[in-house]
Amino acid sequence: MANSIPAFSQISTNELDGRINTINTSVPFLRIDPDARSGAMGDVGIAISGDANSIYWNTAKIPFTEKNTALSVTYTPWLKELVSDIFLADISAYKKLDENQGITASLRYFSLGSITFTNIQGQVIGNFNPREFTFSGGYARKIAENFSTGVNLSYIYSNLAAGQSVSGVPIKAGTAAAADISFFYHKDAKFGKTKGNYNIGLTISNIGNKITYTQSAENKDFIPTNMGLGAGINFKFDDYNSLLFAGEVNKLLVPTPDSAGLFRTKSVPSGLLGSFSDAPGGGKEEFHELMFSVGSEYWYKNQFAVRAGYFNEHSTKGNRKYLTAGVGIKYNVFGLNFSYLIPTSSQKNPLDNTLRFSLMFEFDKTKASKTAPTTTE
Repeated sequence: MANSIPAFSQISTNELDGRINTINTSVPFLRIDPDARSGAMGDVGIAISGDANSIYWNTAKIPFTEKNTALSVTYTPWLKELVSDIFLADISAYKKLDENQGITASLRYFSLGSITFTNIQGQVIGNFNPREFTFSGGYARKIAENFSTGVNLSYIYSNLAAGQSVSGVPIKAGTAAAADISFFYHKDAKFGKTKGNYNIGLTISNIGNKITYTQSAENKDFIPTNMGLGAGINFKFDDYNSLLFAGEVNKLLVPTPDSAGLFRTKSVPSGLLGSFSDAPGGGKEEFHELMFSVGSEYWYKNQFAVRAGYFNEHSTKGNRKYLTAGVGIKYNVFGLNFSYLIPTSSQKNPLDNTLRFSLMFEFDKTKASKTAPTTTE
């Protein structure tokens, strides 16, 4: 590699029938679920009730939250079965300005442990701690009684091997700026004699410039721009019991690899707009690029929660398939969520059999108008 740290794989001509053509991007940590609540529900989050982690899923949910202020801290071990020094940590919070608008912010940090570099003779030439982080800020506002929109801006920093060189080309840290736009619809409803509500959400995330790790890179790498559509329905059986079902579908809005590697030369707008029709395998392969997830959440007295879910990615597009489960407890302003991932395919997942947790604090219930019930948190 002379010009860049490769983030995309290429495919050979005999693979253009859709048998195997995984889409890879730079800074993939942006697509890691940092929230133990959603992590226990098959990685659904776009259309469930809002909490301090809404900035990662759908910032537009914030005006419909019950609490005025919330804070979350999450720790996720990574490749736990192999190493102990790789982890993802994040802190996020929101503040409602009034009943119609709110602001939010987050800091996500990904440590990739320690790497020892050697020369061609095998002699140690140095040690390095690769790391990545992103800082985000967002704003959300109701634009109708049951409908809201939100926007985030993010700064992304990726330092994988700065100070080293490949084929005489110095490696530097990569940076990018990105934006998210999101929409949320919430409506109270009755299902027979049972009260409840339903939500619909849409998010387009990580719309930003491509990243390069060298000064001379001609073909920069796309960041994981993604579109997600979700729906959720919540049944409130009585004052003690509620049950949520949610599902969503996601698609990366980046070019599908082609045999010549020309996909890397596309601009961000061209890659985004063309991502719906550029798969070498045609419409069938485009459909295979969709990722599906479903989840459920049961609350007792809004103090104890049990969660479960399932995530599915096509075998030619990464083959991630796993069950998830978890619990949550809430007492006064304090909450704690746990999640556990159980793989159901031969594809290894960095979170296989890993327990992760989120610590949450919520303050100042607002005087409220129409708000989505807080079932997290």
